[in-house]
Amino acid sequence: MSEAVTESDRKVTFRDLFGVREYRALYLSLIVNWVGDYLARAAITVLVYEESKSVLMSAAAFAVSFLPWVVGGPLLSALAERYPYRRVLITADLFRMVVIAMLLIPGVPIPVMLLLVFLASLGTPPTQAARSALQPLVVGRDKLPIAVATNATTVQAAQVFGYMAGAALATAINPQVALAIDVVTFAVSAALIAWGVQPRPAAHDRSERRHLLRESGEGFQLVFGTATLRSIAIMVFVLTMFAVVPEGLAAAWAAESDPDSATRGLDQGLIMAAGPIGFVVGGLLISRLAGPELRDRLVRPLAVLAALVLVPALAGPPAPVVAVLVALSGIAQGGITPTLNARFVLILPHGYRARAYGVMQTGMQLSQFAAVMVTGLLADHFWLPLVVGLWSVGGAVAMGVLAASWPSREAFTAATEQASPEHEHHGRHRAAA
Repeated sequence: MSEAVTESDRKVTFRDLFGVREYRALYLSLIVNWVGDYLARAAITVLVYEESKSVLMSAAAFAVSFLPWVVGGPLLSALAERYPYRRVLITADLFRMVVIAMLLIPGVPIPVMLLLVFLASLGTPPTQAARSALQPLVVGRDKLPIAVATNATTVQAAQVFGYMAGAALATAINPQVALAIDVVTFAVSAALIAWGVQPRPAAHDRSERRHLLRESGEGFQLVFGTATLRSIAIMVFVLTMFAVVPEGLAAAWAAESDPDSATRGLDQGLIMAAGPIGFVVGGLLISRLAGPELRDRLVRPLAVLAALVLVPALAGPPAPVVAVLVALSGIAQGGITPTLNARFVLILPHGYRARAYGVMQTGMQLSQFAAVMVTGLLADHFWLPLVVGLWSVGGAVAMGVLAASWPSREAFTAATEQASPEHEHHGRHRAAA
């Protein structure tokens, strides 16, 4: 795993990346943050399904954490460029720590619990936007592609551990244990940022500030007004819309497969963790075995495959087979997502990264929220495997249409060169025009 992964400098290694002290702190913070989140998410879906016996309510419990992105993601992300990134990260971690700690109070009703999860999730957009914008400043453009790929793979690995452990803790012991661990992870994350990341000024000082809505709008204008960014954005939105469904319906799927609580918890964990496991495998295989040109050529076929392999769910296979299908889809996603992420970040000019990231995350979370809620509603009235299978057929068709109009590699290269440091002034002018 020490091979180069950039087009411009094939000698950048993982040792080079982790030799950057600030990146190590950001990376460790990322791990503990996401592990805690996925522990809590798995535990809450189990708790709500056990109380309500409703697929829709269980899906809502999973989807509620997407709402902050849906209702205010771009605005919350724009805040990250008004204040120093380090301060944003620490403040958001401490805020979420306090809110999640309130879930540990005995006897909290499920509606109040979901409200608290929503409030805690309000800290996610500025956190992720600040982290994404800070990363190029910490590692530089030469190490950025490998940093993006490493982070993406690590987040998926955190999902594997978090979902498996969260489902196991919730079904075998108590969901509150997973929530308590989540509280601790936020405290640890804030400490890591305070210790390992040096202070920097905000991306924009007070004299450069405009109305927050206008600043957010510039992020949308940049993403959807640039052909290459727009193509990446739409493909990512559609991909996440069809890939998230097995995770969102896992608790109900497992319950329908086996009434035994211990087996159900294992089946849920398998289904929820299979996608992240596949993602990690796909990301590592592509990074190790494929050069930049081959990775670009694989984007279109793997995008179609990511949805197509889930179509056999129509047959209603047992949970282990479902997990295999989800893992295969994850491999395809892992094979293309780091490529798309790196392309996207390298095309962005400085000063717009947090806002563009907010636009992307809002689109992704809205796509996932809509997908989980719609399929959850359908699964309350129709056979769950039928819903997932037909949903995946639609995904394969949609990805095929997007693949047919995908920009050329030369177009991406030209856009990347346009956003290089010597052209960033022009990039800022174009985005604000």
